[in-house]
Amino acid sequence: MSIVVTAASSHLGRHAVEALLARGVPASGIVATSRDVSRIKDFADRGVVVRRADFAEPDSLPAAFEGVEKLLLISTTDVDERVANHRRAIDAAVAAGASLVAYTSMLHADTATSVLGVTHYATEQDLRDRVPSVMLRNGWYLENYTGQLPQVLRGGALAGATGQGRISAATRADYADAAAVVLTTDGHAGRAYELGGDEAFTLAELAATISAVTGTQIAHVDLTAEAFTQVLTDAGLPAELAHVLVDADLAMGRGELFTDTGDLRRLIGRPTVRQAEAISAALN
Repeated sequence: MSIVVTAASSHLGRHAVEALLARGVPASGIVATSRDVSRIKDFADRGVVVRRADFAEPDSLPAAFEGVEKLLLISTTDVDERVANHRRAIDAAVAAGASLVAYTSMLHADTATSVLGVTHYATEQDLRDRVPSVMLRNGWYLENYTGQLPQVLRGGALAGATGQGRISAATRADYADAAAVVLTTDGHAGRAYELGGDEAFTLAELAATISAVTGTQIAHVDLTAEAFTQVLTDAGLPAELAHVLVDADLAMGRGELFTDTGDLRRLIGRPTVRQAEAISAALN
């Protein structure tokens, strides 16, 4: 019996496989799946079982999930197809006899009003009806901001539409460590963990931290939804993605991506990575 990790070629999926290995799970006891197995050949070279799985192709899933004991269902990025794709994965996990599915959901999915949150909650409901499960309600990724550092430093500004909303972001590695804990210890079925970094911040505070770490003065520019949408589309983002990101920013402004539960810190047994640390790491 194995722990199956979906989307193992994604940033979060890769961290999850590494976290499981670090916790002592033998490579042969981990199944890493991806639509393109050539992207996870390095895991196969280390003894991890590698299989192809494409949620849009249900026939690929029985073989991919064969022998599954626990499944880490990493949410897909195509928002329009997310719920249907996840249902196919859940069907396959149930048919394969999974005893637990851990799902990477979103903070406060049960009360969220954003497009992202609503789709996550639909999958949560599907899981609760079908299989023992645990909801890993991840907050925003710090990498969503550190990945923008080159552009932010060139332009001297951090733009968004979050207002004074506080954001409990954490690194993908921290969220992956929490997933590995849940998959390798008992007592998590039926739980919903609200996961976020120890150090919540507004975008104005994040701009100040970037300024302090880099020595470059960064302004915070708070925009209307319409203006931020224009900024994103002018930068080359598809209109659909720009809409989702602006919608998420507005949700942050309503406090939907803030948590003070401390769930993430307790699960991983250490403080979460701080903003300044993540910024410094991204610059190196």
